[in-house]
Amino acid sequence: MTQVMRDLGFLLLKVAIIILAFLIIFTFVFGLLRYAEPSMTPSVKDGDLVIFHRYNDSGYAAKDAIVFEFEGEKQIRRVIAVQGDTVDITEEGLVINGAPQQEPGIGQKTERYAEGVDFPLTVPDGHVFVLADYRTGAADSRIYGPVKIENTLGKVMAVLRLRDI
Repeated sequence: MTQVMRDLGFLLLKVAIIILAFLIIFTFVFGLLRYAEPSMTPSVKDGDLVIFHRYNDSGYAAKDAIVFEFEGEKQIRRVIAVQGDTVDITEEGLVINGAPQQEPGIGQKTERYAEGVDFPLTVPDGHVFVLADYRTGAADSRIYGPVKIENTLGKVMAVLRLRDI
């Protein structure tokens, strides 16, 4: 075997190792998601590529954007309240633990849906209460209730805007 063939073999081995490392990292540590709905506008727009860190411990805090599955669809929603918090939606808007919330970046008033959960609601242990950033007509915890932390896929780390820059 010539030196060129040996070098080519080592190069192919290195490329294969790098590809394998990326596959392992993006399978077990990070996740990629091409988001395809407008409910998180303007934070995450339809068509954006989202990178999230895969963990589902109780480390979520209010204002974290998380990824989870609901009815077979991956969704991104913002954590509004964590276990033990009391959530209410009144005429004035969103109230957490008795305090009205100022939400910069949210252009619509937070309103109750005719169908869905009853308020006030205390978030159970092992759950988070999530809302979409674009609240009008969005499916979120106002409809399906708090999300089990064990059903979440991870926390959004980065958003790559692929269009409308």
